[in-house]
Parts: sequence; structure tokens; C-alpha cells
Amino acid sequence: MKTADCDILVIPGLRGSEEEHWQARWASRLATARIVEQDDWHSPAPGPWCGRIVEAVAAATRPVVLIAHSLGVVASVEAAPRFAPGVVRGALFVAFPDVEETPNLPESVRAFAPVPRDPLSFPSLTVASRNDPYCSYERAEDFAHAWGSLIVDAGEAGHINVASGHGPWPEGLMRLAGFLKNL
Repeated sequence: MKTADCDILVIPGLRGSEEEHWQARWASRLATARIVEQDDWHSPAPGPWCGRIVEAVAAATRPVVLIAHSLGVVASVEAAPRFAPGVVRGALFVAFPDVEETPNLPESVRAFAPVPRDPLSFPSLTVASRNDPYCSYERAEDFAHAWGSLIVDAGEAGHINVASGHGPWPEGLMRLAGFLKNL
């Protein structure tokens, strides 16, 4: 599959994706990509966040590929059972946050727990870091396996965001291209 063949839904996490973030960059450069907007990026609520993702998937006119980062991964997995069968063809999940065990998370983020562990009905690729402050690699790997997702070890890459030095993140774009090629 090529990017021109699908609707790419970019799903940021808490506080959205600032202009320099790889997700915002990809959304502005990939012709078929758009960010799934939320009413409040700073005080997330599972129901509305998941609802927005379900609405965006339902409104798509082509097969859908999700690109989710951080809390966007959790919201996407929670929304997945509500997608019409066959519409979502794949997902790239980056920097899954452990909303169940990470200490000092805001209550609004903890409200997304427990994270579903049911297998997803579409292929997915989960990119996880060995030193992500919001999730151990082992927990990310455990959830990825539960979802039936392939896991990619990003090494010591932090939370794979601007703060960890991942502005444009060309390695991620190459991973996306390889993943799409196999869909």
C-alpha cells in the first residue's frame, strides 16, 4: 500500500503534537494525512478522545492507517473495537505509555486504564524505546504481543518526541514506508 492509497489518521497524545514534532511534520507533508483533533489536548477524557478517533475512521473515504503516539496509542487501542470491520488496514504505534503503572501521571491520563489487551483486527507495528520515561520496554513489548503487534526496539530513544531529539524522525518515516509496503 502507498500513502496515496489510504487515509492516514495521525493521533497525537497528551498536549497534542507541537509544530516540530514528527507527527505534525508528517501530517503536513503526507498528502493523505490529517491529525485527529481533540477538544482538549491538556485534559483528556477516554470517551471523547476515543469517540473522535471512531468518527475520523468512519468518515474516511479510503482504507485507513493510524499513526499514534503516546496516549494516542492507548486511545486508538481502546477505540479499535468500535471500528467498522476492514476499514483500518494497519497502525503504527509509537511510544506506548504505561497508564497503569507509570507513577505521577495526571488523573485524566490514568482514566485511560486499564489498557485493552485484546488482539487487534488489523496489523500493527509498535515502536518502543529502552529508556522511555513513561513505559519500560518490557511492558511495551508485553502489550504489543497481546495486541498481535510487531515490536521494534528503538534503542535508547526516550519518548520519541521533540524533547528526546526526534523532530523530523526520518527513521520512523522509513519504518512507516516499510510497514505500508507489506499491507
